[in-house]
Order: sequence, then structure tokens, then C-alpha cells
Amino acid sequence: MSRRFTGKRLVVATHNAGKFAEIAAMFAPYPVELVSAGQLGLAEPEETETSFLGNARIKARAAVAATGLPVLADDSGIEVEALGGAPGIRTADWAMVPGGRDFGRAMARTWEELEKVGAPFPRRARFRCVLVLAWPDGHEEHFEGRLDGQCVWPVRGKEGHGYDPMFQPDGIELTLAEMTPERKNEISHRADAFRKLIAACFA
Repeated sequence: MSRRFTGKRLVVATHNAGKFAEIAAMFAPYPVELVSAGQLGLAEPEETETSFLGNARIKARAAVAATGLPVLADDSGIEVEALGGAPGIRTADWAMVPGGRDFGRAMARTWEELEKVGAPFPRRARFRCVLVLAWPDGHEEHFEGRLDGQCVWPVRGKEGHGYDPMFQPDGIELTLAEMTPERKNEISHRADAFRKLIAACFA
């Protein structure tokens, strides 16, 4: 039996403004005050696990320890079939440059790797997201979502963040970055996980 969330304030363990905006939009119907780890000035913990769940737990537990508040953390990324599931949990690492993250560079690297291995079309990929809801007493709930599709090139669209401009979901002609935020939030991997979170802990 999942634990219901009865608090009024929830820390979202992210320093990514785009990700926080997506999560805040999904929580709009619910009477919960959200604040991000970035807004609180929390340090970003080193993600040393080998799974999305493991790294989400690291972020959740670090933020709980720093604030004493319940925390929602996610770890997510894109897994490209022809690259053996890479970049996967290293999705953000592929974007790292001096001074921050450059996802344009990360997407270009991904396509270059696909070209190197002569990957057939369609170049299948999936976005995965794991959410961890953690309480100060140590209780945790976790939920996973996914979105299947393909990598496309050249990139298309200006909306979204991360790898959205090169990811076209199955059955849709648009990339995630060509969709309105509202449409993306209906179908995304994060929305899939979020629906499970809401049904278990908030509904």
C-alpha cells in the first residue's frame, strides 16, 4: 500500500529550470507548494549509481537531509538502441562542457555515434524517467515512466529541453521540441511516471 502525501510543501530535487517547470505544471491541480533544490541553493550530489532509480534516490536523500522536508527527485535520460542503451544514465554527462551543459553538442555526438555504427532506420530510442518521493522518516515510493520513439536529424523545434529536439515519439510526426508544453506533458516519460505517482500518493 502506497503512502499518501499529506504535506503542504515539497522540494523538487533539480537544478534544471526546464524540468522544474514541467513538474510544476503537472502539480498545478494539487494544493502543494513546490520549491526546487536550485532555488534553495542546495549542492548537487554526485550521481554514482548505475541505474535511474539509484541516482534518483541519491538526489532525493541528499535533499531530504539538507532540508528536513519531503522531496521528489527524478532521474531520466534517453536510451538509444543501436548504442547499447547509451547515453542512458549518462545523458546529462554527454552534454557537459566547461561552464555547464550543451545539449546541442550532446545531440550531435549521439547522431555521430549512430553514423559510426551504421545504425539502420528508424533509429529506435526511448526516454525513461524514475521518480522517487522520499519522506524525512526514510520512507520512499518510486515510479517509472517511458516514452518510445526514434532519433531524428537534423534536430527540430525550440520547445522543451535536453534531447527533445531530436526525439520523435511513436505515432506522432512532431519531435517533443515541436510540441506545446501542454501536449508534451500529456505523453512524456515524466508524465507517465507522474500519473502513477499521483494515483498512488496524491489522488
